Amino acid sequence: MSVAEKAKRSVKRKRKPKILAVINDACTGCGGSPICVTECPVENCMFEVQNPDAPFFNRVDVDPLLCIGCKKCTSKGPMDTYLEGCPWDAIDMIPLEEYESTYGELPY
Repeated sequence: MSVAEKAKRSVKRKRKPKILAVINDACTGCGGSPICVTECPVENCMFEVQNPDAPFFNRVDVDPLLCIGCKKCTSKGPMDTYLEGCPWDAIDMIPLEEYESTYGELPY
């Protein structure tokens, strides 16, 4: 999904965050129960998609227009336990400038 398509379905946030969550190729979708999706405070920011490398499994994707850079996807676990990152190291928190230089400038 392109940034323009995501902009159409996203709700405008107040400002751009300093960092954004980006899912890397290590994502396993946590067997259909990804805690990062559950712990994200922004509705529809993190969602499951089919893994193109393993079609029978899902992985997680992040809407960059909804991500607020709060890091809860990497720090909160089941029953309010504290995680030091995704158990699979599949979530990278990258600076906004780095994201925009790779994927293009976000509209807001």
